[in-house]
Amino acid sequence: MEMDKNVSMSLLIDFYGEMLSDKQREAVELYYNEDLSLGEISDITGLTRPGVRDRLVKSEAILKNLEDKLGLLRRFEEMKEEISDIADQLESGKADPKDIIERLKKLS
Repeated sequence: MEMDKNVSMSLLIDFYGEMLSDKQREAVELYYNEDLSLGEISDITGLTRPGVRDRLVKSEAILKNLEDKLGLLRRFEEMKEEISDIADQLESGKADPKDIIERLKKLS
């Protein structure tokens, strides 16, 4: 399932935001998590609007590169899907206990 870019970037910030500089993290958090405009971020940071945009583009590239290399968000989403599937099977009463145990062991 393809997720909205803003949601995806917010999740990348959650997973990798500490890898950014303080200024980069501030910009992406204000833009994606606080939903501020470039002008509003410019007023807060003292950067020009093009400077804010440049910082966002560079920060996004760093976050995407980290995800490409480490895949933490991808693995998190896969685990969520697997857990949801296990829960559905348990709720339906059609779960094979041995299968569920094996799947849970793989998740851990």
